[in-house]
Amino acid sequence: MSSTTHGTTPYYFVPGPSRHPIMAAIGLFFVILGAGQWINAHQWGAYSLAFGLLWWWVVLYQWFSESIRESESGQYGHKIDLSYRWSMSWFIFSEVMFFGAFFTALWWTRTHSLPALGSLDNALLWPDFKAVWPSVAAGVTGSPAGIVEPFQTVGPFWLPTINTALLLSSGVTLTIAHHALRADHRAQCIRFMWLTVVLGIVFLGVQGYEYYHLYTELNLKLSSGAYGSTFFMLTGFHGLHVFIGMLMLLFITLRLQKGHFTAERHFGFEGAAWYWHFVDVVWLGLYFLVYWL
Repeated sequence: MSSTTHGTTPYYFVPGPSRHPIMAAIGLFFVILGAGQWINAHQWGAYSLAFGLLWWWVVLYQWFSESIRESESGQYGHKIDLSYRWSMSWFIFSEVMFFGAFFTALWWTRTHSLPALGSLDNALLWPDFKAVWPSVAAGVTGSPAGIVEPFQTVGPFWLPTINTALLLSSGVTLTIAHHALRADHRAQCIRFMWLTVVLGIVFLGVQGYEYYHLYTELNLKLSSGAYGSTFFMLTGFHGLHVFIGMLMLLFITLRLQKGHFTAERHFGFEGAAWYWHFVDVVWLGLYFLVYWL
């Protein structure tokens, strides 16, 4: 399965033919089919979506288990490690572009679209519209056509600030865990990894409570104009990434408890740490641009 070997580790490991890619594609087909039909009021779409997700998760479990066995058996050498590092780097770069698009949409709406709608060119169309952000200020008609319900905006205190402290603390505990692993202090590493996972779960709980508060008390929804759509797209997708990152850290912690990774070889740990620190940085930008400005 490799070209040249050095000892027991191949110079470059080449896996054999695998069923996993086509099986994952089948699962994703049912996910997309079901989601598309469900949002178009076809109730059977929900069952297709659930089936596709279950299928996909089973395939991922089998696929990742196989990769872990290959890694633990010494099949992955320096070239594979380098390949994984480049792959994770490009993946995080794509995520930077993903969030960059939403931050750009927020900036464009506030600095270009809103002033244009409030200009003299549109005064005859929307005479009551005033170009202020957010469009819920006194005397401002945020929805000239009357299609957006009145809502209140949300500031940085206190739930967003608490979540900021939680995420920053999780970055610190993850760094301590990484240094412990590099020093071959596995028990300390596991303790701080569990602490990091718990902080991630608490963050999600606080954000869920915040969403409930926004919907029930402030009437702020995804349909609340440009403010509501950009707010929930940014915070919602970030919350999804926190959930994914928390799962990554959870699985890494479970692998640590099984004796996986060494002080010298632990890119699985590092890749998850890169992703988590990226999530931290995105939240800082979001906290400042969405909650403060």
